[in-house]
Amino acid sequence: MSMFCFQCEQTAQPNGCTVQGVCGKTAPVANLQDELTAALIGLARAMQATEVTLENVQLLKRGLFMCVTNVNFSEDRVQEFIDLINNAHNKLDANIPNFDWEELWKGHEDIVSLRSTLLLGMRGMAAYAWHAAVLGYNDPEVDAWFVKGLVEMAKDHSAEEWLGLLMEFGGINLACMALLDKANTTTYGTPVPTTVPLTVEPGPFIVVTGHDLHDLKMLLEQTDGKGVNIYTHGEMLPCHAYPELKKHPQLKGNFGTAWQNQQKEFDGVPGAFLFTTNCIMPPKQTYIKNIFTTDMVGFDGCGHVEHKEDGTKDFSAVIERAIELGGYKEPQHFTGINGGTEVTTGFGHGTVLGVADKVIEAVKAGAIKHFFLVGGCDGAKVGRNYYTDFVKQTPEDTMVLTLACGKYRFNDLNIGEIGGLPRILDMGQCNDAYSAIQVAVALAGAFECDVNELPLTLVLSWYEQKAVCILLTLLSLGIRNIYIGPSLPKFLSNTVLGILVEKFNLHPITTPEEDMKAILG
Repeated sequence: MSMFCFQCEQTAQPNGCTVQGVCGKTAPVANLQDELTAALIGLARAMQATEVTLENVQLLKRGLFMCVTNVNFSEDRVQEFIDLINNAHNKLDANIPNFDWEELWKGHEDIVSLRSTLLLGMRGMAAYAWHAAVLGYNDPEVDAWFVKGLVEMAKDHSAEEWLGLLMEFGGINLACMALLDKANTTTYGTPVPTTVPLTVEPGPFIVVTGHDLHDLKMLLEQTDGKGVNIYTHGEMLPCHAYPELKKHPQLKGNFGTAWQNQQKEFDGVPGAFLFTTNCIMPPKQTYIKNIFTTDMVGFDGCGHVEHKEDGTKDFSAVIERAIELGGYKEPQHFTGINGGTEVTTGFGHGTVLGVADKVIEAVKAGAIKHFFLVGGCDGAKVGRNYYTDFVKQTPEDTMVLTLACGKYRFNDLNIGEIGGLPRILDMGQCNDAYSAIQVAVALAGAFECDVNELPLTLVLSWYEQKAVCILLTLLSLGIRNIYIGPSLPKFLSNTVLGILVEKFNLHPITTPEEDMKAILG
C-alpha cells in the first residue's frame, strides 16, 4: 500500500514519505488520516450550510489534532474518529459530500503547496485550541475559522488568494495562542523563574510528556500522598514554573531530553510514562507496557486513559504501574546533552515584562546589544547541533530567549548573566511564542520603533505542524529576517518559497559562524 506525507521536517527525500513515514507511521494510518481530513472538510461544509455548534467545532479541533505528527499511530483509533465525524456530519445534512481524500495532495505544485501549508498550520492551531478548550476556554473567532479554513481548503483559489488566507490564518493563530496563554495563566498562575533538577529520586515515579497542563494537574491530584513522584519530559518542563502545579511536592524534576531520544532514554527505566500529546515514537517492546497514552494520542499495545463524561480522567492504571515497577533504589543523576545537571524555566512574558525597565535600561546602557530568539522543535535529523553551537557563540552582551523542545540543545548550558538575569531565558512551550511576541511588541513600543527595527533576530528550528502555525503568525505580523532550519519544508514549492524569501527575507540557516556574522556584522 502506498501513502503520501510531507508534513514534518524529517520527511523522506526527495519529496515525501510514500511507503512508510520516517516517524514510524504506516501507510494505512497515513491514508486514514487523509480520509479523516476529508471527513473534517465534509463536516465543516455541513456546519456552514446548517448550524455551527461548539460540540462540532470541538470535533474539528480534535480531528485535526489527531493528524499532527507523532500523535496517533493506531488504525482503529483513527477509524473510530472518522466514524464519529461522519455521524456528526450526517446528523446535519447527509447530502453534503465529504472531500475526496485522494485529491488532498493533487494539483498544480504551487497550489498544493499553499493548500498544504494552510492545512498543516490548522493542524498545529487545533492542538493549541484543544488545550485551551479542555480548560473551558474557547474563542468564537478562532472557532469560526476552523470551519472557514476547512471549507476554503476544498475550494479553488488563485495563488494571491491562498496567500491572503495564510496571512489571515496567521492572525487567527495569534488569537488562539493568546487564548491558551490566558487559559494556562488564569488556571495555574503566572509562571515564575524556577530551577529544575535533572536527578531522579529513589522510589516509584511517573514521567509525563507532551503539552497538556490539565492532564498533569489531574495526575498530581491523584498522586498526592501516595509516594509516587512525578517528573516532566520534553515540553512539559515549563510546568514547574506554574504556581498551582509546583505546589505539589511530588513534582520533583525533569527527566531526559527532547522527544527524539525517548527510545534510548526510556528503555530500561523502572517508571511509567504518560503521553498527553505528541511526540510519541513507536515504543520498543522492552518498555511498551510502561507507556500510557491519553486524549488524541494512540499507539497499539500501550495502555490508554479515556476521559469520563465530566471531562475527568482516572490515572490509577498509570499510578499502579509506577508502584509495581518501584523506581530506582538510589538517586540517578542525569544530565542534559551538554553535561548540565539542572535547567531553568519560567521566563514568560509576565516575568520578562515585569523587569522590562531593567531590560530597557540595559539596552540603553549598552549592556545588552542584541536579542536572539533561538527555539522551536527539536528532531533527529543531523545538523541540529547548529543550534547548540549558535548559542555557544552568542556574544556576552546578548540575550537568548528560547521556547519549545529545541531548547534542549542548549538549555543546560551556563553562559552567564546580564544584570542578574540569566542570558538564556526559557519562555516555555512552543505556544509560548505568544510570550516572545508580547515581549517584542513591548520593547518596540518602549523604543518607539517597529519590531523589525529592534536588535532582535529569530533563529527557529522546526519539526511539525505547530511550528508551521507559529511561522505563519510571525509572517502575518510582518516580521522579517527569520532564520529557519535545519532544512526547509518539503511542502513549500520553489515558487512559494521564493515568494516568502522575497516578501519576508526568510533565511535558510547555513553555519553558526556565517549566520552570526550576517546578523551582527
